[in-house]
Amino acid sequence: MTIAYEVAGEGPAVLLLHSTVVDRRMWDPQVPALVEAGFRAIRCDLNGFGDSPLPTGLYNDADDVMAVLSASTAGDFAIVGASGGGRVALEIAARWPSRVSALLLLCTAVSGFERGPELRAFGEREDALLEAGDLDGAAELNAVRWLGPEADQKTHAAVRVMQRHIYDVQWGVDEDPQQRTYEYDLADVTARTLLVTGAHDLPDFRRIADDLASVLPGAKRLELPWAGHLPGLERPDLLNQVMLEFLAQAA
Repeated sequence: MTIAYEVAGEGPAVLLLHSTVVDRRMWDPQVPALVEAGFRAIRCDLNGFGDSPLPTGLYNDADDVMAVLSASTAGDFAIVGASGGGRVALEIAARWPSRVSALLLLCTAVSGFERGPELRAFGEREDALLEAGDLDGAAELNAVRWLGPEADQKTHAAVRVMQRHIYDVQWGVDEDPQQRTYEYDLADVTARTLLVTGAHDLPDFRRIADDLASVLPGAKRLELPWAGHLPGLERPDLLNQVMLEFLAQAA
């Protein structure tokens, strides 16, 4: 196991999987709330993010996250996954359904999704800045795109710093690592699921959530009228209430 992780608190385990715009620090506003509510918060940096190095050779994020759960001696656990972290959460919930008690997905991504025009245009702008060597500009582009109107300047700066660090870790490597892929069926997910989206996010993520709601057994949808793509950073007071109410119902 090569990925970095932290554990705080005692009680039922809650695994926090970060967006791939940031790293495990995105959960700084959620960890104290979980601990105070009697949960054990486990958060990790996915491969190539935060304090986790970029892997060499084949790797699989879900496998490495499950190794963290083993090291943390967690049995059953709930997952809160944001964006790209939600994609990993879905794989875990499908491959190990008996282990995952609840699944809260925030503006989640999903494997195999065909990007819409707005997301493609964003990717092209980001690629152009990176190819020009303007990593600071690309980080600023991400901070602007992925935060909704409720985010303050401190949050904006934090996202910019985390995204900039991702480029430091991942950009310009001689050989890109390869993800090991597994076949799994989302219909095998048994966890109680809440799919949260933001009204100020790109429409792709609402479409993903709507599609997942038709596939995941018993999944429910929640649209946050104030939120962009990273609601846990934009308004932690409001998102924490949603999170704790969902986890309490799932316990």
